[in-house]
Amino acid sequence: MRSKRLMSRKRFVDWILGTTAGGFLMSVLYPVTRYLVPPDVAESAVSSVVLPFAVSEFPRNSGRIFRFGTQPGIMIRTSSGELRAFSARCTHLDCTVQYRDDLHHIWCACHNGHFDLSGRNIAGPPPEPLPAFNVNVRGDQIVVSRL
Repeated sequence: MRSKRLMSRKRFVDWILGTTAGGFLMSVLYPVTRYLVPPDVAESAVSSVVLPFAVSEFPRNSGRIFRFGTQPGIMIRTSSGELRAFSARCTHLDCTVQYRDDLHHIWCACHNGHFDLSGRNIAGPPPEPLPAFNVNVRGDQIVVSRL
Protein backbone atom coordinates (compact mmCIF):
# COMPACT_ATOMS: atom_id res chain seq x y z
CA MET A 1 0.00 0.00 0.00
CA ARG A 2 1.20 3.42 -0.84
CA SER A 3 1.63 6.02 1.83
CA LYS A 4 -0.63 9.04 1.66
CA ARG A 5 2.43 11.24 2.20
CA LEU A 6 3.80 10.52 -1.26
CA MET A 7 2.75 13.00 -3.91
CA SER A 8 0.88 11.62 -6.87
CA ARG A 9 2.31 12.15 -10.34
CA LYS A 10 -0.55 14.45 -11.28
CA ARG A 11 -0.02 16.66 -8.24
CA PHE A 12 3.74 16.72 -8.92
CA VAL A 13 3.23 17.78 -12.55
CA ASP A 14 0.70 20.40 -11.42
CA TRP A 15 3.21 21.73 -8.88
CA ILE A 16 6.01 21.90 -11.49
CA LEU A 17 3.74 23.70 -14.00
CA GLY A 18 2.51 26.11 -11.34
CA THR A 19 5.98 27.09 -10.16
CA THR A 20 7.15 27.42 -13.77
CA ALA A 21 4.21 29.70 -14.61
CA GLY A 22 4.84 31.73 -11.44
CA GLY A 23 8.54 32.08 -12.30
CA PHE A 24 7.70 33.18 -15.84
CA LEU A 25 5.18 35.70 -14.57
CA MET A 26 7.71 37.17 -12.14
CA SER A 27 10.40 37.34 -14.86
CA VAL A 28 8.00 39.45 -16.94
CA LEU A 29 6.53 41.62 -14.16
CA TYR A 30 9.81 42.55 -12.46
CA PRO A 31 11.38 44.39 -15.43
CA VAL A 32 8.07 46.03 -16.28
CA THR A 33 7.66 47.41 -12.75
CA ARG A 34 11.33 48.54 -12.66
CA TYR A 35 10.69 50.43 -15.90
CA LEU A 36 7.45 52.05 -14.75
CA VAL A 37 8.79 53.00 -11.31
CA PRO A 38 12.29 54.41 -11.93
CA PRO A 39 14.75 54.58 -9.04
CA ASP A 40 15.17 57.84 -7.16
CA VAL A 41 18.18 59.76 -8.38
CA ALA A 42 19.70 62.04 -5.81
CA GLU A 43 20.16 65.63 -6.91
CA SER A 44 23.74 66.48 -7.64
CA ALA A 45 25.61 68.33 -4.93
CA VAL A 46 27.35 70.44 -7.57
CA SER A 47 27.19 74.09 -6.59
CA SER A 48 29.05 75.54 -9.58
CA VAL A 49 30.37 74.53 -13.00
CA VAL A 50 32.84 75.99 -15.46
CA LEU A 51 31.23 75.96 -18.89
CA PRO A 52 33.03 74.17 -21.74
CA PHE A 53 32.88 77.24 -23.96
CA ALA A 54 34.50 80.66 -23.58
CA VAL A 55 32.87 84.08 -23.63
CA SER A 56 34.67 84.86 -26.91
CA GLU A 57 33.04 81.78 -28.53
CA PHE A 58 29.55 82.80 -27.44
CA PRO A 59 27.90 85.25 -29.89
CA ARG A 60 25.34 87.85 -28.86
CA ASN A 61 21.63 86.98 -29.15
CA SER A 62 22.24 83.24 -28.72
CA GLY A 63 21.76 80.46 -26.22
CA ARG A 64 23.47 77.18 -25.37
CA ILE A 65 22.54 74.18 -23.28
CA PHE A 66 25.05 72.95 -20.67
CA ARG A 67 25.13 70.35 -17.90
CA PHE A 68 24.73 71.54 -14.33
CA GLY A 69 25.38 68.36 -12.38
CA THR A 70 22.69 65.92 -13.51
CA GLN A 71 20.36 68.61 -14.86
CA PRO A 72 20.45 70.69 -18.05
CA GLY A 73 21.01 74.41 -17.86
CA ILE A 74 20.70 77.12 -20.51
CA MET A 75 23.10 80.03 -20.97
CA ILE A 76 21.76 83.10 -22.78
CA ARG A 77 23.80 85.95 -24.17
CA THR A 78 21.48 88.89 -24.82
CA SER A 79 21.76 91.36 -27.69
CA SER A 80 23.48 93.78 -25.29
CA GLY A 81 26.08 91.09 -24.37
CA GLU A 82 24.77 90.28 -20.88
CA LEU A 83 25.09 86.62 -19.77
CA ARG A 84 22.17 84.93 -18.00
CA ALA A 85 21.76 81.31 -16.93
CA PHE A 86 18.68 79.31 -15.97
CA SER A 87 17.61 75.75 -15.44
CA ALA A 88 16.75 74.33 -18.86
CA ARG A 89 13.90 72.23 -17.48
CA CYS A 90 10.49 73.67 -18.27
CA THR A 91 8.37 74.19 -15.16
CA HIS A 92 5.38 72.61 -16.91
CA LEU A 93 6.49 69.03 -17.67
CA ASP A 94 10.32 69.11 -17.36
CA CYS A 95 10.98 69.30 -21.11
CA THR A 96 14.27 70.91 -22.14
CA VAL A 97 13.83 74.52 -23.21
CA GLN A 98 15.84 76.32 -25.89
CA TYR A 99 16.66 79.88 -26.87
CA ARG A 100 14.88 81.22 -29.95
CA ASP A 101 16.95 84.06 -31.43
CA ASP A 102 14.09 84.96 -33.79
CA LEU A 103 11.74 85.54 -30.82
CA HIS A 104 14.44 86.83 -28.42
CA HIS A 105 13.24 84.61 -25.62
CA ILE A 106 13.32 81.06 -24.21
CA TRP A 107 10.88 78.58 -25.70
CA CYS A 108 9.65 75.12 -24.72
CA ALA A 109 8.76 73.04 -27.76
CA CYS A 110 6.69 70.47 -25.84
CA HIS A 111 3.63 72.66 -25.24
CA ASN A 112 4.67 76.03 -26.68
CA GLY A 113 5.70 77.61 -23.39
CA HIS A 114 7.50 80.98 -23.54
CA PHE A 115 9.85 82.61 -21.01
CA ASP A 116 11.38 86.08 -21.19
CA LEU A 117 15.11 86.71 -20.73
CA SER A 118 14.58 87.02 -16.97
CA GLY A 119 13.16 83.48 -16.85
CA ARG A 120 9.56 84.59 -16.21
CA ASN A 121 6.81 82.63 -17.92
CA ILE A 122 5.06 84.90 -20.40
CA ALA A 123 2.91 82.51 -22.47
CA GLY A 124 1.75 78.92 -22.61
CA PRO A 125 1.16 76.41 -19.83
CA PRO A 126 4.31 76.78 -17.64
CA PRO A 127 3.06 77.70 -14.15
CA GLU A 128 6.31 79.13 -12.74
CA PRO A 129 9.43 80.95 -13.92
CA LEU A 130 12.67 79.11 -14.67
CA PRO A 131 15.06 78.84 -11.71
CA ALA A 132 17.94 81.27 -12.27
CA PHE A 133 21.66 80.66 -11.76
CA ASN A 134 24.42 83.11 -10.90
CA VAL A 135 26.90 83.86 -13.75
CA ASN A 136 30.51 84.98 -13.19
CA VAL A 137 33.12 85.64 -15.87
CA ARG A 138 36.75 84.89 -14.96
CA GLY A 139 38.96 85.91 -17.81
CA ASP A 140 37.42 84.12 -20.77
CA GLN A 141 35.79 81.39 -18.64
CA ILE A 142 32.13 81.35 -17.65
CA VAL A 143 31.34 80.02 -14.16
CA VAL A 144 27.71 79.22 -13.31
CA SER A 145 26.63 78.66 -9.70
CA ARG A 146 23.46 78.30 -7.70
CA LEU A 147 21.93 81.47 -6.28
